[in-house]
Amino acid sequence: MIDDIWISASNDVDRLLVMAVSSVSRSHYAFHREKDIHNKCCGGKFWCIKDICGIICAVLTWLLIIYAEFVVMAVILIPSINTLYSGLNMAVFQSLAFLAFASHLRTMFTDPGAVPKGNATKEMIQQMGFREGQVIFKCPKCCSIKPDRAHHCSVCQRCIRKMDHHCPWVNNCVGENNQKYFVLFTFYIAGISLQSLLLCIQQFTTCVRQEWRECSTFSPPATVVLLLFLAFEALLFAIFTAVMLGTQLQAIWNDETGIEQLKKEEARWYKLFGYMTVTQLFNICKYKNTSYSTAALGESSFSSDPT
Repeated sequence: MIDDIWISASNDVDRLLVMAVSSVSRSHYAFHREKDIHNKCCGGKFWCIKDICGIICAVLTWLLIIYAEFVVMAVILIPSINTLYSGLNMAVFQSLAFLAFASHLRTMFTDPGAVPKGNATKEMIQQMGFREGQVIFKCPKCCSIKPDRAHHCSVCQRCIRKMDHHCPWVNNCVGENNQKYFVLFTFYIAGISLQSLLLCIQQFTTCVRQEWRECSTFSPPATVVLLLFLAFEALLFAIFTAVMLGTQLQAIWNDETGIEQLKKEEARWYKLFGYMTVTQLFNICKYKNTSYSTAALGESSFSSDPT
């Protein structure tokens, strides 16, 4: 299945130097390519992740937006629709809600930058123009050659270029191709959350001042429950999305993904407490520092990068 490959492992990291290109059987390549359809829907036009937890979170996101739309419009703004204040707030809120919904759909159904499955074949490697002796990485989980800064997502079951994290709220990874939509989504949600919170406070103050007379088309108890739940939702997601927006903007500014930042912090933590020194001393490192020849072993071709 794999021909005449010579490889060697470095003493510091688990990476292999390709001295001659391997070939994987066409049936193995076809098997991985066939599995690519599991991430597609609508005839392959859209990227879809069939994860039940992610689908529930995505639908819940839509329901929360619809609830905020209902309370803001029916309880707060429509009763005083003739005022300029209500008209302006309605225009701003509707615009932000539409943009939030649209950016959520774009984030959810956009390929985040998936590396093709099963491309670790002789033909594909020759097309990619790798030089002899060039260090390349292979993902053992999806049988693909991993570009720099790509990581494997266990939910999407794909390697994603510049993967930041997998977000269940959008049922997708945030990566190279859809990060801009995710940033816009967090910005718009933070905006409508802040506006909803301010409108709730203003409406509650007005109703108390008017002793709940003609401040809403609903009964006072129902109005209180609706406003309190919306205020809680708005406060929670205003904080959450503002933090996410800040971390995304910082990552873009530093050109560093969330996974890369976590790895850096992990390495710093290990260095601080002497973890690497201890593990190297007792030879219990995660990756064994060995050197092999595939001509002798008759197997393996590339380095196995578990991330």
